[in-house]
Amino acid sequence: MGEGPKRPATYEDLLALPEHVVGQIVDGELIVMPRPASPHAKANSGLYGELYGPFERGRGGPGGWWFLVEPELHFRKDVLVPDLAAWRRERMPEIPDVPYFTLAPDWVCEVLSPSTAPLDRVKKKRIYAREGVGHVWLVDPKARTLEVFRRDGARWVELGTYSGDERVRAEPFEALELALGDLWLTAEVKPGSP
Repeated sequence: MGEGPKRPATYEDLLALPEHVVGQIVDGELIVMPRPASPHAKANSGLYGELYGPFERGRGGPGGWWFLVEPELHFRKDVLVPDLAAWRRERMPEIPDVPYFTLAPDWVCEVLSPSTAPLDRVKKKRIYAREGVGHVWLVDPKARTLEVFRRDGARWVELGTYSGDERVRAEPFEALELALGDLWLTAEVKPGSP
């Protein structure tokens, strides 16, 4: 016989998880994943490093943003943890001292892995649109691609897909030319390269 209906996951279920995993609640389901592997971590940290100076600190760029790595976002009964998120300072003048955020970011980035891609591409993107996130970037370190989306009402409009070593100016950070090759684990760092 079947087990019957599952109870919706709670925040207490998340708190009970061991520290070496990432937990989220999506559509009432507890999603538990191991910490990311090195291609994922390289893409995530590389992108954060590229955006932080110009857009948070205003060094070589316009400033005006707050960036956080893996912030916990509470939207109704959903608890999401994007790889990167950013808020415009005009909407969030200071970063509050809180364990999680209820104010939707203006931009999120999900770094895809084979086990998380379906969740990130479908369910989490749908929740981000519902909550008013303005832009979603999907970075796939295995395929070496960046997909850029802008929210238009309740749907996402794809602005472009970029790959390999392309140089890209992508919303909402088009003030910076991003060298995609710098995000991939296999990219070689050349002496004197920017």
